[in-house]
Amino acid sequence: MEEILVIDDEKKMHRILQISLEGLGFHVIPASTGLEGIERAKTLTPSLVITDMKMPGMSGMEVLHEIKNIGEEIPVIIMTAYGTVQTAVEAMKAGAFDYILKPFDISEMEIIVEKAVRYRRLARENEQLRSELQSKYRFDNIIGRSNPMQRIFQLINQIAPTKSTILIRGGSGTGKELVAGAVHYHSNRSSMPFIKLNCGAIPGTLLESELFGYEKGAFTGAERQKPGRFELADGGTLFLDEIGDMDTLLQVKILRVLQNGEFERLGGTQTIRVDVRMIAATNTDLEQRVREGRFREDLYYRINVVPIEIPPLRERREDIPLLVHHFIDKYSEETHQTKKTILPEAMDLLIHYDWPGNVRELQNLIERAVVLTRSDTLTPKSFTFPDRPRKTAASLNEIIIPEQGISLSDVVEELEKSYIKKALIQAEGVQIRAAELLHTTRKILRYKMEKYGI
Repeated sequence: MEEILVIDDEKKMHRILQISLEGLGFHVIPASTGLEGIERAKTLTPSLVITDMKMPGMSGMEVLHEIKNIGEEIPVIIMTAYGTVQTAVEAMKAGAFDYILKPFDISEMEIIVEKAVRYRRLARENEQLRSELQSKYRFDNIIGRSNPMQRIFQLINQIAPTKSTILIRGGSGTGKELVAGAVHYHSNRSSMPFIKLNCGAIPGTLLESELFGYEKGAFTGAERQKPGRFELADGGTLFLDEIGDMDTLLQVKILRVLQNGEFERLGGTQTIRVDVRMIAATNTDLEQRVREGRFREDLYYRINVVPIEIPPLRERREDIPLLVHHFIDKYSEETHQTKKTILPEAMDLLIHYDWPGNVRELQNLIERAVVLTRSDTLTPKSFTFPDRPRKTAASLNEIIIPEQGISLSDVVEELEKSYIKKALIQAEGVQIRAAELLHTTRKILRYKMEKYGI
């Protein structure tokens, strides 16, 4: 249970806040003087401190400074009378989280408290995630703590020292090139070239010359001899992305290099021998292409010695917070800004988005948010998602009920859970506001949140 330290010389204020905040699930620790409050803060390290501005002995401003010395990340809320508003504003400049004027509405205090505690949790999560990023949840530039990514890291360690050909499969933006680079740089070829080529980005007529090079005069415009990618990668690794787009005639030549390690430049007769480890990647269904005769079966088996499947980002949502903090740190540093923090409701928005563009889309979104957000905190409004067709209520023709039937209660619960999450995001995490949006009471909302683990 999170602890809130309340420092005020009025016992009545202790009692009011204790009844209210303990009803929200917090444990309230009262202190009658600033000095008593400071001593308790040193031993307890509370999640939040609420202090009056004017008290006998130590003032609220002095309490603020002392609390910040104990823990810079501990939020402090200042309570003040009408006559000391200017002092409260000065306290905000000195690091107070917020201030509230006496007498206040208790619901207003509850909103500020919940917001402050969320910031405290966020600070802890940020520190924990950054610590994790520096340890076991990253492999070179690949980040992930999910089971699928941990298995990929383990597989990279196993296969990197070998000469086995690798086929990396995954959607666009999942990080196939990063995985290929990790294999190369953890192999005994790491000091040799790592050559990359996207087969889908080069017309078939030019791809052969890019792969195998050409002799002077081999075709119009070939004014000098040029080595191909296989030759440039000799002793190292060649990464061929989107290999499924390659012409079948060219696939025969690739197969020969993989089997014998030899080829001829375009327009040449001299056989060139190379020692190259090939890593291929695709986001297409190669098995289907083999069945259709668009991809050679013998080449398929030759490149699919060690398959690596990178899951889409929507299937490893637990990795999203790590990736978000990595990209925030990266682009804050590149743009010479203070490292930004992200609100829990904004993080929740990112976690529940489907990410059709995978990690690349997330990276671009974070970069844009860091560059365009002027404050040091990213909120849900910092992120702009591309317009996509909105889902409307399903018609009778769209509803599919399996032969074995379906649980209506499960369907209703999933729908209810989705609306609660959306309301919390729209209300920026303020439960009272979310309950109003859903036309229910806060008590019922909290019950539903506990029920669904939200």
